[in-house]
Amino acid sequence: MPARSSRSTRSAVSLLRALPVAVVFAIGVMAVSPSAAVGTDGDVTWGVRTATNDTDSDRQNFDYVLDPGETLSDALVISNHDAEPLELDVYAADGFTTTSGQVDLVTRDTASVAVGKWTVLKTGHVSIPAGETVEVPFLVTVPVDETPGDYLGGILTSLPQPGQEQGIDVDRRLGIRMHLRVLGELQPGLAVENLTVEYAGTLNPFGTSDATVSYTVTNTGNVRLAAGQTVSLAGPWGALPAQVSAVVPVPELLPGESWPVRVAASKVFPAFWLTGSVVLDPELAVVAGSTPGLEPVQASTGTWAVPWPLLVLLVLLAGAVWGALILVTRRRAERARLEEARVQHAVDEALRAVAPQVEQQGAASN
Repeated sequence: MPARSSRSTRSAVSLLRALPVAVVFAIGVMAVSPSAAVGTDGDVTWGVRTATNDTDSDRQNFDYVLDPGETLSDALVISNHDAEPLELDVYAADGFTTTSGQVDLVTRDTASVAVGKWTVLKTGHVSIPAGETVEVPFLVTVPVDETPGDYLGGILTSLPQPGQEQGIDVDRRLGIRMHLRVLGELQPGLAVENLTVEYAGTLNPFGTSDATVSYTVTNTGNVRLAAGQTVSLAGPWGALPAQVSAVVPVPELLPGESWPVRVAASKVFPAFWLTGSVVLDPELAVVAGSTPGLEPVQASTGTWAVPWPLLVLLVLLAGAVWGALILVTRRRAERARLEEARVQHAVDEALRAVAPQVEQQGAASN
């Protein structure tokens, strides 16, 4: 089973997905068979698993459903696979979802407020002879006035050592996570928050460009939820749909946790208004006890996607056409004026030509 070491003054805890037996090595990540843990060059190896109980002899983690005020007892089994005695610290801590979507636990110097606080171990330190196994009992007590819903934590074994590299402490840790549901009114809920659409734009009057849809998925209920999700982009009335890249599912989020999402789209035509739509399909964790269903969650928003280069081109073309029309109109008016002047001149010449004859006829008649 893979295990990893974290390095810091108080190393960040890495909680592996618990298998019946887990093995940790000194530095780095290695995989071994649960039945044959092998260390090299002084590596210390050990494994952890859940104790066998009457209801489930093959548990991979601790999973409880309790009423407020209820207490239960259980145990963690620790095996020393090394050829030397092993000294380990044992403690409980609250859990959370990392930015990579994995389960992790708060560091030991961070105060737990839920599972890590409610779990009391019989001992905080164990000495395990070479090749031997010890069992560490613990009690989990839910406060009487605790809010119903899902909580996450775990029990960790730790082998702290003085730092050998640049004065940094190395804390090798291995643990099993603990899911706990407090019974009561369960209200699952997901929300799409801070939804925005950004359009890059293009200088090509007839071209397309890239767009980005960004938002945050928040677990607004009191049970843990994952979700499938789809994102779409289109112009007014759904016209000119864009090619949206595949959207990875939202990992399982605890109540109050959020997950940022950023989705890219290509070949988006600037159709003046661009609408981005998000649909979440919630997935409830399989936990004993009834859980209300949750309908798909939808959200949409839009942004201007004005084809400015195309508009400028259209304005220039319209201006050219308008100018041509004005020029043609002026030329026609000028030709009409010249024709009118020519006709008027001809009339005037004709009148001047007949004017003497008219005068002679008038004199003769007098």
